[in-house]
Amino acid sequence: MDELLLVDGANVVGSVPDGWWRDRRGAAERLRDHLVEYAERTGTTVVLVVEGAARGVESVPGVRVESASGSGDDHIVAFVEQAARPVVVVTADRELRQRVGALGARCVGPRTVWPGR
Repeated sequence: MDELLLVDGANVVGSVPDGWWRDRRGAAERLRDHLVEYAERTGTTVVLVVEGAARGVESVPGVRVESASGSGDDHIVAFVEQAARPVVVVTADRELRQRVGALGARCVGPRTVWPGR
C-alpha cells in the first residue's frame, strides 16, 4: 500500500523567512504548485493542509488541499487517525511530530518537499 504525504502547510511555508507573512495565501499557493511537481516526480499522493489566512486555497490535479477550520495541527492529527493507509507527515513542529508519531505516522522535515527554500 502506498504512502500518503500529508503536508503541514503553515509549518513548511514558515520554515523559510522569504516574506511569506505578507501574503500567506500566495505562499500556500506557491507551495501547492511546487508539490504538484513533487507528486508527479515521485508518484506520491499529496494532501496539503492550510489554515488561517491560507484557508480556501483550491486543490489542483496532483495535490488535494484541505482547509482546517481551526488548528492545522488538530486537522492533521484527525486525518492521521482516520487514514486507511500509511501517512508521512511533513513538518518540523516537534509537538505535532510526537502526536502523529504516536498514531503510527512517519515524519519528515520541510526540506523533503521544499528543498533549497
